[in-house]
Amino acid sequence: MKYVFFILVCIISSNLYADQKIDSKVIEISKNLRCLVCQGQSINDSDSDFALDVKELIKKNLKEGKKDEEIYNYLKLKYGDWILYKTPINVSTIFIWMLPIIFILIGLRFIVKRIRFE
Repeated sequence: MKYVFFILVCIISSNLYADQKIDSKVIEISKNLRCLVCQGQSINDSDSDFALDVKELIKKNLKEGKKDEEIYNYLKLKYGDWILYKTPINVSTIFIWMLPIIFILIGLRFIVKRIRFE
């Protein structure tokens, strides 16, 4: 009887550890995703129905054994690059990545012209 109790405790604790590990992975992934409803929050911070559904989808995929990249790729294909906080550099996003550099160069040009005329 003592051994059965010990085995049950081990099984329950290993299941709790696995669930805790999956929950922490869901939080980690959902912090890198943008809520399409709230627009200013991550999936992790949002309480919208969309965010809750995405969290459940992430949890389900993790339990099925899918890797982080597979989950990110699925969500990217379904919702576009906008859902990712770390937008990849490609042809459609190159302007977004170059915009800060363009503004800095315009600002420097403006400053240099002001200094020359004074």
